[in-house]
Amino acid sequence: MTDKKEMLGNAPIGRLLFKLALPTVLAQLINMLYNIVDRIFIGHMPEVGDLALTGVGVCMPIIMIVSAFAALVSSGGAPRASIFMGEKDNESAERALGACFGLQIIISIILTVVLLIWNREFLLAFGASANTIEYAVDYMSVYAIGTIFVQLTLGMNAFITAQGFTRTSMLSVIIGACANIILDPIFIYALDMGVMGAALATIISQAISCAWVMLFLRGKKTILKLKLKNIIPYPKVVLPCIALGTASFIMQASESVISVCFNSSLLKHGGDIAVGAMTILTSVMQFAMLPPQGIAQGAQPILSYNYGAKNADRVRGVYKLLLKVCLIYSVTVWALVMLFPRAFVSIFTPDSALIDFASRALRVYFSGMVLFGIQIASQMTFVSLGNAPSSVLVAVVRKFVLLLPLIYIMPRIMSNPTIGVYTAEPIADILAVTFTAILFYFQFKKALRKIEVK
Repeated sequence: MTDKKEMLGNAPIGRLLFKLALPTVLAQLINMLYNIVDRIFIGHMPEVGDLALTGVGVCMPIIMIVSAFAALVSSGGAPRASIFMGEKDNESAERALGACFGLQIIISIILTVVLLIWNREFLLAFGASANTIEYAVDYMSVYAIGTIFVQLTLGMNAFITAQGFTRTSMLSVIIGACANIILDPIFIYALDMGVMGAALATIISQAISCAWVMLFLRGKKTILKLKLKNIIPYPKVVLPCIALGTASFIMQASESVISVCFNSSLLKHGGDIAVGAMTILTSVMQFAMLPPQGIAQGAQPILSYNYGAKNADRVRGVYKLLLKVCLIYSVTVWALVMLFPRAFVSIFTPDSALIDFASRALRVYFSGMVLFGIQIASQMTFVSLGNAPSSVLVAVVRKFVLLLPLIYIMPRIMSNPTIGVYTAEPIADILAVTFTAILFYFQFKKALRKIEVK
């Protein structure tokens, strides 16, 4: 245990970031396979693949909401646990772990009941058409049952990463993802269950991952142990975690709101093919964004621990390296998408008309990603240093102040309204990066001065 904490405080930054980020990146990529693999198999279903893919795509806003509630608790609780560890206060860190666990169980029960009762109404409001609603309902009715496994896997795994056990957190994701890849073709094709089979494969896989995470946090290797006496979510423990996790919640929940707005606007201007293309675009975007998010999450325990330990030089050095890596990555991915859009789109569908349409849209949708590494590095550093107000502010500005209005403004001012909808994303990204960079410059200097004085 002492060696793990000494590593966060003293090991060379570049080597440490690589050691922590590599398993986290792999875990993020593999975790995304839960949904990506579903969409690939569903998109290649004979005769109905394009409509089934669009129907499952309409489910994504609800799935994002489930993930967002996991982030609300864990994205604040895990950094606070790391900060407590840096202050040599493991007892407070364990209280945060236990209280977050209890709160996630309560949230899971509420979400499951709501989704089982009102999933059809939500899906129709979120952009499902008469052609796609039944596919969407079939998928979501099964997926809702496994909400508690999704919540606990995503939420508690963050506390494993926060302790520096990134290899263990990666294995928890790999186990579930491998199970999903094996079960998907069995349930979808061999047992002829279609989209319901894809959802069933997903929740069984999440249950396996959940069991792995719980066993580790109750075992001998963990620094912070999940104890029954700590699982009551007392407000004085969970409210600071929720405050810090609000930015991540807004980021992910707003993705759901934005997805609904995109789907409804695209259905109006371009029909089912435009909504189907959006499913592919968001799949590519989510997959492309996972590596820098994984790198940033790998940097989180280093930043939080050293901020708690009042080591300003080390915090500064970690951020500079994180920024450089994220920026190089975002420029590289942007270039690949601009050069080879059809290669990315063809992964999800064999339909030539959908490939042609989505390839053109993908270039537009990704055109603002070139500098997005700045946004990711700065956002995670705000969270890692416990700066809840700034992390919430940049999340709100990007999604609600910029992107949401642009989804409805751009179709009105462009000759092609459908392409206008897709154009909203890059314009919002460029403006958001500019705002975040300016805010971060001043807030980061302020945070470092605070611990340098102490």
